[in-house]
Amino acid sequence: MPTYANIFETSKQELYMKAIGYVRVSTVDQTESGLSLKYQEQKIKAYCEALDINLVETATDAGFSGKSLNRPAIQELIGIIKKKKIDAVVILKLDRLTRSVKDLGFFVELLEKSSIALISVQDSINTTTAAGRLILNVLGSVAQWEAEAVGERTKAALSVKKAAGERVGTIPYGYSLADDGKKLIENPAEQKGLRLMRRLRAKGLSYGKIAKELEKRKVKTKKGGDWQHKTIYNLCQKVAN
Repeated sequence: MPTYANIFETSKQELYMKAIGYVRVSTVDQTESGLSLKYQEQKIKAYCEALDINLVETATDAGFSGKSLNRPAIQELIGIIKKKKIDAVVILKLDRLTRSVKDLGFFVELLEKSSIALISVQDSINTTTAAGRLILNVLGSVAQWEAEAVGERTKAALSVKKAAGERVGTIPYGYSLADDGKKLIENPAEQKGLRLMRRLRAKGLSYGKIAKELEKRKVKTKKGGDWQHKTIYNLCQKVAN
């Protein structure tokens, strides 16, 4: 993460608008390859050169989600904005900044209070104009809708797999993965352990005493370790439901 302490000194050849670029990627693969970050940086640099914008630095958040503003580079950028050190923030696309309408509203309001523009190259947004502000609000809403729609589709797909008896996430205690590598089948030994937990709980034993009884009978967890009270509680709740 670069330090911005000395990059705002006024130069005799200073251009009209002083800006900081911001780039972000969220996945490990993108972070390791660096291609996506480099692409964003090149596009922002070319845009600024074409419009005589003085791009003093580019802040980078590599491997961070756009669902929140809890990112090191964006937080440092927010500090710079509050100090009114720049004239504009330049990004390649709106979703590189944030995928949350709420966070977008906060960021735009912060920029407006400091009289700093937000420029999104590919979205053709420049908040120094009324049209740019309108487009920003519309695209922000669309970005959040898209993120929520993806989440709903993922949830629906997982529900279908679960209803079909296919594996969703880790294999739960009491089941094993079938030979097809997709469906779950009952694990006889673990099912016996579940029935034992239910009987002991019905007798009024605490989860701690159930754990001791399981260890006494050499009933192991899925990973072969010792039983934790919380694990037994969760399994008993699932059995009850």
